[in-house]
Amino acid sequence: MNFLQSSVGRKVLMAITGQLMVLFVIVHLLGNSTIFIGLINAYAEHLHSLGPFVWVFRLMMLALVLIHAFFGIQVTLENRAATPTKYAVNRTLKVTLASSSMIWTGLILACFIVYHLCHFTARLTSDVAKYANDVPGNVYGMVTASFQHGLIAFVYVAAMFALCLHLYHGIQSFFQTMGWNNDTSLPIISTVGRALAVLFLLGYSSIPVFILAGILS
Repeated sequence: MNFLQSSVGRKVLMAITGQLMVLFVIVHLLGNSTIFIGLINAYAEHLHSLGPFVWVFRLMMLALVLIHAFFGIQVTLENRAATPTKYAVNRTLKVTLASSSMIWTGLILACFIVYHLCHFTARLTSDVAKYANDVPGNVYGMVTASFQHGLIAFVYVAAMFALCLHLYHGIQSFFQTMGWNNDTSLPIISTVGRALAVLFLLGYSSIPVFILAGILS
């Protein structure tokens, strides 16, 4: 409890939960990328065959998201309370768009996660309603049919921009929070983190973009 009551402890827990979710983002991208080789239906069937394990994993991910979001909001509010007025001269030279918008990109991603679960997991939206009773069913057909709608494809690409911005700062911030970087390693860690963030943007966005362009159909 003393650990969680300290600002350092909350930042460490937020960093750890964030990086665990980064691992999920990597695995999820690998799974989704099977659509390019026509194996996404087999991938979905394999996940469905795991039964209760899938729900245990989903609950664990939900817990990570809630913990990360709770402490993220708390730390942000504490930081703002510590500096209630703006400086006459802004000296935060290292502040970037990615770092200054963490709370907003995080909220966008939280809203997107809810939409994504309603869309392809629960299949509650009209564009995938006909697939609702066939689980996992023809996931390839469901995804390609859905992303042929320009608005839906735009929502997913926009969410991936938010993810890119969030991780552009978040990955290197994890190592800084844990005290695992120094003047020598920081440039390398920052470069790798930013490269991963851009890779996630390109990898995830390529699916709706390729489908909307008719490359996947």
